Amino acid sequence: MSLEGGLSRRRCLGAAAAAGALAMLAQPRSALAGAQIEEPLIDSVRTALSSAIHNKAPPVPQFASTEARLAYLRWLGEMSERLRRKVADAPSRIEFLQTAWYEAKRSGLDVSLVLGLIQVESNFRKFAVSSAGARGYMQVMPFWTRVIGDGDPSRLFHMQTNLRFGCVILRHYLDRENGDLFMTLGRYNGSRGKAPYPNAVFANQRLWAYADREGDREREKDRERARSSA
Repeated sequence: MSLEGGLSRRRCLGAAAAAGALAMLAQPRSALAGAQIEEPLIDSVRTALSSAIHNKAPPVPQFASTEARLAYLRWLGEMSERLRRKVADAPSRIEFLQTAWYEAKRSGLDVSLVLGLIQVESNFRKFAVSSAGARGYMQVMPFWTRVIGDGDPSRLFHMQTNLRFGCVILRHYLDRENGDLFMTLGRYNGSRGKAPYPNAVFANQRLWAYADREGDREREKDRERARSSA
């Protein structure tokens, strides 16, 4: 699915988005959590979402090559350092990042977008609860457990369950909005069409962007060796 419409809109947000996010980031315990709005789902959509939620596959990444695995490990190390000030315990950081990466990829989402959204929604607090009752890292509303889950809202405080619900719901909204990330994020937050929440997520997403410079250097060395031996 093309994201050109949403991405071009994102580029137009400009300095106002960054300024809004910086103001929010100045308050380390703050979070801009909202509430997804319960909407009727046709049976086929409900079934598909429920199937995605109930797949019990553990968050164990599979890689097509050693190079891909090494790139992932470099990403994991870099993100762990960035997350250190919010999650002090190293094993907890690694487990969280592995799961967030897996669930984002599983739903076809950019992991930096998911991490940016989590920072805005809960500031990486596992047991965060909004005034509307949204729960956990991705501030999932309890009605979702009734609509597509097992009906137990307490499970939204379980890390993988929360991240899976959040990513599956975000992917559902992205499909509904035809790839428009601005409108998708507004729908996720219950503020569809309003700028503050998407602006904040886009600005926080930049904090989790990753460029694999070491991998780029290694690939350039490989190209140089190939040219030299030609």
